[in-house]
Amino acid sequence: MDVTGQVELTFRDETVRSGNHVNLSAVRSEDRWLWLAGDETATVERLTLDSSAVPTVGDDQRSFDLAELVDLPGPPEQEADIEGIARSGAWLWVVGSHSLVRKRAKAHHGEAKVFRRLARVRREENRFVLARLAVEETPDGPVVVREAADGRRSALIGASGAQNVADLLADDEHLAPFLAIPSKDNGLDVEGLAVHGDTVYIGLRGPVLRGWAVVLEVAPVDEQPGRLALADLDDGLRYRKHLLDLGGLGVRDLCPDGDDLLVLAGPSMSLSGPVRIYRWRGAATSETARVVRGDDLTLVTEVSHGAGEDHAEGVALLARGVDGAAPELLVVFDSPGPHRRPTSHSVLADRIRLSEQGRPAHGDVAQPFVAGADAPAGGSVAGVPVP
Repeated sequence: MDVTGQVELTFRDETVRSGNHVNLSAVRSEDRWLWLAGDETATVERLTLDSSAVPTVGDDQRSFDLAELVDLPGPPEQEADIEGIARSGAWLWVVGSHSLVRKRAKAHHGEAKVFRRLARVRREENRFVLARLAVEETPDGPVVVREAADGRRSALIGASGAQNVADLLADDEHLAPFLAIPSKDNGLDVEGLAVHGDTVYIGLRGPVLRGWAVVLEVAPVDEQPGRLALADLDDGLRYRKHLLDLGGLGVRDLCPDGDDLLVLAGPSMSLSGPVRIYRWRGAATSETARVVRGDDLTLVTEVSHGAGEDHAEGVALLARGVDGAAPELLVVFDSPGPHRRPTSHSVLADRIRLSEQGRPAHGDVAQPFVAGADAPAGGSVAGVPVP
């Protein structure tokens, strides 16, 4: 990974008190504005960058409560586990993880408590939303509102009593068996979001199907004020599946670059690394393949990771420099290590150089999966788990 610099992102108030600033899971850039979300609340944050192309600082935080913008299916204080952000036209899109959660067993728990916690699985309704938020321009920058002055209204798929994206998969031959499995057990886990025109791409961290990652393609339309529905696609279905050969990795984020999608890929379960960025060529064109491999999917770069820390969760394409230089990518991290915590209320994101060419998706870039501090011997070859 060619790191060209770092950006200190500074937060305040409830974002710091909740620890959301060290659980960043989604990012998207818009000129000098940076939209972010973490997986501990149901809020979207906006920071101001000191430069649109080569930023070093992001601050002046504004926070927007999702419950004030749309009618969430769960309690307003319940987290939405926002895992993806997209910016398109006059809208900001956010998506929840659509996942079930198994209680975590910690190192200090005794044997009986470990068994009890691992037996508990919970469902939180606010995780099962895909929201389209109305953006208004103000003298102080863009803000998201419940209803804009021009009549546009924020809306969502997954309102109380309405069908959500996971419901659509109940009879899917590939994905239905994973709906009752928690996310960290290779169950359904949404972590990537990109919008191109009227099409929304939803990247799944899990399940990974015998080494193949899944991206869903949907077309939301207005159904009634505050609610969206999914329109039929060309084949008469309301979603389309794309299978990506990411060498056993799942999708951690999606980022548009023209008609291409940049795919941040990482392990589907509670593992550290490897983490890579791929270019899905022509993803947003009508000729895009449903099985994506070979020349359609090239490796851009490897992303650094730690053992139990520094998990890359979001990527954003920065503005092109005034000298015509290729734009850089901004990478934000969940569970940042001490070296990424300059103060108690700030974290460091990386700026990395974006390769214009890329290499074949699977070459001599392999490194084994790392579970905790030690890699399992013989656990993978070229990043692909050994069957």
